[in-house]
Amino acid sequence: MLSDFFDTVGTVVGLGGEGGFLDESGRLPRMRRVLVVDSLAALAGGLASTSSATTYIESASGIADGARTGLASVVTGALFLAAMFVAPLAGVIPAEATASALVVVGFLMSGMLAEVDWRDLPHAAPAFLTAIVMPFTWSISNGIGVGVIAHVLLMTAAGRIREIHPLLWLVAAAFAAFFALA
Repeated sequence: MLSDFFDTVGTVVGLGGEGGFLDESGRLPRMRRVLVVDSLAALAGGLASTSSATTYIESASGIADGARTGLASVVTGALFLAAMFVAPLAGVIPAEATASALVVVGFLMSGMLAEVDWRDLPHAAPAFLTAIVMPFTWSISNGIGVGVIAHVLLMTAAGRIREIHPLLWLVAAAFAAFFALA
């Protein structure tokens, strides 16, 4: 649950930034609705014994090209239904051939790093670690976990412990346990 939750939050914030949907404080309005829909999709995927149905960062390429209303998702879903019949042919394409699409998505998302205050080490270093860990572990939630733990540790080391929200301590401890047990 922890992995799926933070994977979704990281993906949605990244997609919201790409689409210009974030408010002035960098938050997505009506985020609760997004999380409820994503949770229900993950539940439905589990009940159907399929892989997790969740928000994917690859949607950033569609958003960058103007998809903002949800119609692109409907068209994509219809095309996926049609593609079920030719899916076995896709198996002959090696993963290396599709990796370039992920590089483009990463490039599009990296623009958000310009908003980081790189002079504030306890904020900048975790952002950097988050951005680096994601592609190396193939997991947004792993990147966020490393970033949260680094943020708590660096803020504590910098003597800014009062600026750390109590919930962040709990999340950092949960991620530390997650990494220790993985």
